Amino acid sequence: MKKDHTQAAKMNIVIVGHVDHGKSTVIGRLLADTHSLPQGKLEQVKNECARNSKPFEYAFLLDALKDEQSQGITIDTARSFFKSEKREYIIIDAPGHIEFLKNMISGAARAEAALLVIDAKEGVQENSKRHGYLLSMLGIRQVAVCINKMDLVQYSEKIFKEIEKEYRAFLKPIGLKPKAFIPIAAMLGENMVEASKNLSWYHGKTILEMLDSFEKAPSLDAKPFRMPVQAIYKFTEEGDDRRIVSGRVESGSIAVGDSVVFLPSHKRSEVKTIEEFHAPAKKRAAAGHSIGFTLKEQIYINRGDVMCKGDEEHPLVSSLFQAEIFWMGRDPMVMNKEYKLKIGTAAVPVQIHEIKRVFDVSQLKKSERKKQIDRHEVAQCILECARPIAFDLAGQIEATGRFVIVDQYDISGGGIISALVKDKEADLRDEVEAREMNWDFSIVDPKEREARYGHPPKFILLTGKVGVDKKNIAKEIEKTLFERGAKTYFLGMGNLLRGLDVDLEKHKSERHQQVRRMGEVAHLLLDAGLIILATGSNLNDEELKILQEVTDRSSILVVNVGENHFREGIVDLNLNAKDAASRNAKKVMEFLESEKIIGKV
Repeated sequence: MKKDHTQAAKMNIVIVGHVDHGKSTVIGRLLADTHSLPQGKLEQVKNECARNSKPFEYAFLLDALKDEQSQGITIDTARSFFKSEKREYIIIDAPGHIEFLKNMISGAARAEAALLVIDAKEGVQENSKRHGYLLSMLGIRQVAVCINKMDLVQYSEKIFKEIEKEYRAFLKPIGLKPKAFIPIAAMLGENMVEASKNLSWYHGKTILEMLDSFEKAPSLDAKPFRMPVQAIYKFTEEGDDRRIVSGRVESGSIAVGDSVVFLPSHKRSEVKTIEEFHAPAKKRAAAGHSIGFTLKEQIYINRGDVMCKGDEEHPLVSSLFQAEIFWMGRDPMVMNKEYKLKIGTAAVPVQIHEIKRVFDVSQLKKSERKKQIDRHEVAQCILECARPIAFDLAGQIEATGRFVIVDQYDISGGGIISALVKDKEADLRDEVEAREMNWDFSIVDPKEREARYGHPPKFILLTGKVGVDKKNIAKEIEKTLFERGAKTYFLGMGNLLRGLDVDLEKHKSERHQQVRRMGEVAHLLLDAGLIILATGSNLNDEELKILQEVTDRSSILVVNVGENHFREGIVDLNLNAKDAASRNAKKVMEFLESEKIIGKV
């Protein structure tokens, strides 16, 4: 009985290698020898070659490679399909030319396995090494090396062994161990689908047998649930008071009634309904679906948060992580410069914390002393985000483990997350997670409270140097808000020091504990639906991170008075310290109106 390939799981494989080493011929031969071409296609291409008086090549079978036929290089990633008795394959042919390494990476990033092609006559070339390094960087471990054009070296076992020895020696330090080295003559079909009589000294698998031996990655549905939050929609017409959290499910599945957690805030709730535009409500959603959810307990979440299931393994959370970066920007990536990191639906300021090592894929040199990453270089770095983000290791869940880096308005780099690096807030984050896991929700729904009060809860924190007037601005804002009917309160740091923090006042080293306690009090008042005002002198980035962890970054409005020493992306509003308190208070009120935190008078 003929196998029904439509029911078989497809496998993504990428084919890489130096220019003219025969990648396209390997693909063309696989298409032809597995009878995966449309009927008559092979004869059509052969006839066209005959009419144009040029020799037929299997590379011509790929319609998507017309540019390669005319220019000698592939300038985009092509996708083709073929099938074996075991399964179907989506085969990605990645360009070999140095100028198109970006395209090669975008192709290889989607692959579960790889074939790396080396010309037996030319031997190991620059791109053979570049592509090997990049496959290793991308975490592709199922790799077979095809030593092609063996007919041009008289099927020499000696030459094959020499190339294998040289290339294994190169790959070993970068952690890539090929499943096999296979001698082939793709143009002649030798060792592609059937064993070659001319290569009788080789007793391993053919290319097709090797592909069939690769293990299919677990389906995305079988992995832990991940949905980066794209948006939160509110409906008010005709009495519809739903708040719908929307996004694309990247992995796993979820059902009505499942408990969910949003990271990095650790907010928890339960799925009440699963919504879809112009469609009946669903009971379940799985990977690949763009969907919306309503929650049993209304919690404040934001675009960029990652939704996961409460009873499954959660994403990692930190402002620090180790990454393998490939830099494509014309200007180098340098220390102490802010870039924007985009992962999932989150966008956050980021900078290099440490460069561990750099590999120049143009010159094939490695350095552990560089202080910047130049174009076409691959680097292992520690990156530091302005605030914590939720992520997975790339080898576990691709969508939440890969990122791009934006310099100005251009995507200038991309990479994968290879390891968690604990930041200073790691222990505090664990405490907050335990708090949120056991939070005793009020029976008053937060959205009902917001509707009654006429505003969402907010923590307005005024920062600046000692001596800069912040308190009078805060109290002016409090008074104005109160007179307009808002539920508001000035949280005096001095009051905390004389009461809640009295045990800490004599220990100046306990400043971080004072900041944490302020955040915990603010968290309680936020849960009560209030707009809180507080001041803090000489706060630094680390202390602001503590407050963000305890209360949630989306709840805090950071207003800086005077000179701004914070990292980019931390301060929401800057005020002039020379302006009168009433003038600065008015500016804050205007900002609250523009952000729709309060309504206009």
